[in-house]
Amino acid sequence: MADVVRRLRRGLSRALQGGHPDVPSGAFSETSVPADGPMYAMSRALNRQVSTVRSHAGTAAAAGQGRGVAASVRARRTATFLAASAVLWLAGCAVGPDYVRPDVDAPAAFKETGDWKLAEPSDAVSKGEWWAIYQDPVLSELMAQVDVNNQNIKVAEANYRQALAVASQARSAFFPTIGADASLTRASSRVSSTAVSGSGVGGISNSYSLSGTASWEPDIWGSVRRSVEAGNASAEASAADLANARLSAQALLAQNYFDLRVTDAQKALLDRTVATYEETLKLTQNQYAVGVAQRSDVIQAQTQLQSAQASAIDIEVTRAQLEHAIALLVGKAPAAFALTVAPLHAALPPVPVSLPSTLLERRPDIAAAERSVAAANAKIGVAKAAFFPTLSLAATGGLQSSSFANWLTLPSRFWSVGPALAATLFDGGLRRAQTDAAIAAYDAQVATYRQTVLSAFQSVEDNLAALNYLGRESVVQNQAVQSSREALQLILNQYKAGTVSFQNVLTAQATAYTTERTALTILGRQFTANVLLVTALGGGWHGLPTEGANRGAQD
Repeated sequence: MADVVRRLRRGLSRALQGGHPDVPSGAFSETSVPADGPMYAMSRALNRQVSTVRSHAGTAAAAGQGRGVAASVRARRTATFLAASAVLWLAGCAVGPDYVRPDVDAPAAFKETGDWKLAEPSDAVSKGEWWAIYQDPVLSELMAQVDVNNQNIKVAEANYRQALAVASQARSAFFPTIGADASLTRASSRVSSTAVSGSGVGGISNSYSLSGTASWEPDIWGSVRRSVEAGNASAEASAADLANARLSAQALLAQNYFDLRVTDAQKALLDRTVATYEETLKLTQNQYAVGVAQRSDVIQAQTQLQSAQASAIDIEVTRAQLEHAIALLVGKAPAAFALTVAPLHAALPPVPVSLPSTLLERRPDIAAAERSVAAANAKIGVAKAAFFPTLSLAATGGLQSSSFANWLTLPSRFWSVGPALAATLFDGGLRRAQTDAAIAAYDAQVATYRQTVLSAFQSVEDNLAALNYLGRESVVQNQAVQSSREALQLILNQYKAGTVSFQNVLTAQATAYTTERTALTILGRQFTANVLLVTALGGGWHGLPTEGANRGAQD
């Protein structure tokens, strides 16, 4: 490639020198350092550039110069053709490795469910309103506010717009830079006529200038293309980060909402328990009044009632904190937001067995990690392109005169045009270090991508296992709730009949309360695992069949 560039430079030099008689032969020398200077050899090696400058000022050309003008036109056309041919041929060169998606050691099947298939990433595909699977209208209303008011989503959206702007900046290097300049200068100078007396003649001069410039650096080695590739990949990664921020906020809202509804159910359970304990205290007081029960039974009943009342007050703290967290997610101040107490109406949806097959297709964090790998790969090409010389084309033209009356006239025109080729031959290992750093950054992004995929597999496995075992635990716990209620009723009847002590009643009531609260805790964990599975799968299973689903929920 270097030989081609040298041949191109020599061809341009011969064409322009031989085609225009006004161009001096020394205008195309290898270096501008004098041959008799001590830096001649070094500057000749360090600065190999070609520049062609043509300047013209004065009156119109005489008729006898017609042949020279025609030769000049032919020379310019020849030079333009050679330069365009070389640029088009070299434009196909792009140093650096072409991107290939890193492979991942993926299992053939999930341990907690059936087989799954590898698929192409499709994180940009709309998942729909995944929260609709819970059939809760209040939750749907809150979700609509998250996308509009959540500040973390707004930050991610602004970062995405910034990434798009950076990608546009990289694309601008494909095009030439054009500028204009106008200036008016008034200067005074004093020219000494004698060295002894110091006397001289002073004068004031004016200078009027109007010029335009154009410059362009062809992307011979693909540096700009690699930069654009990196910018586009970074913008796509930022878009995936935005989708991930939105999904994370929605999932966190769903978790907090279900935790709040479970807390409401626990509060309702405590209210019923307090009412039951109040009835038990009255019964014990009546028994004590007629001499059937002891004073210690009354004190134990009071202690049990007061403990339940304290628990009912304590759970209000948890509910208030959950309500404040929801307010933050929907972009409101806690003082301006409130959710009324309501039972948990949401349904625990079934989980289709085919869900794991879409894992790599739907997760935005995996997509962001993969596109960050693509950006890092393109930056290797940008670093390697620095080893090669750069070709730049520049042109300047305008009008310049010392008289305002003659400023914008044809004889005051001037212009210059020419290519330049420059290369760095020694930099103390800077470019090699930059390339090594880019390769190391790529390796780090590959490892991050693979770790993200493995973490995704773990998250799916964890939540599938949680739904599987919690579903079975819920069935057994609900049976325990029914048994504890029956046992409590039997023991209360026996206590009223005087066949058992009050201690049996306390034990039965505590057992009934504990089993019901545990059942509610399991239900909350099921909803949490379900939401986390939705997040692990990149936004639910909208549009997938539910036949043969593993419900993982209580009947």
